[in-house]
Amino acid sequence: MYKIKRIYEKVSEDDGKRVLIDRIWPRGISREKAQLDEWLKEIAPSTELRKWFRHQPEKFEAFKEKYRQELQLAEKRKLLNQLIQWEKETTVTLLYAAKDEEHNQAIVLKKRLEEMSAD
Repeated sequence: MYKIKRIYEKVSEDDGKRVLIDRIWPRGISREKAQLDEWLKEIAPSTELRKWFRHQPEKFEAFKEKYRQELQLAEKRKLLNQLIQWEKETTVTLLYAAKDEEHNQAIVLKKRLEEMSAD
């Protein structure tokens, strides 16, 4: 199972493997407090896409398309496959820092992973 969660939320036993999927380290949280198992910054949207999106809800539909295209790149597909392997063993919680819980890359990534796992 895949879950998504803001990195600032309390750590829970049912988080399973905690994976940060942001390119930049989140402000105001120490590595110790984050209790990460992995930081896959390479799976995050490109710097160009992140700067273009700027978490503007009106751009989310276009952002989803562009990010899904990026996820087709070989280096990102390798990381997607790694996440799928981990999920076969335990819950994988995708951690992100964005304030907007409805318009962020974790939503797009989780959906793509679920689609790939169903194939």
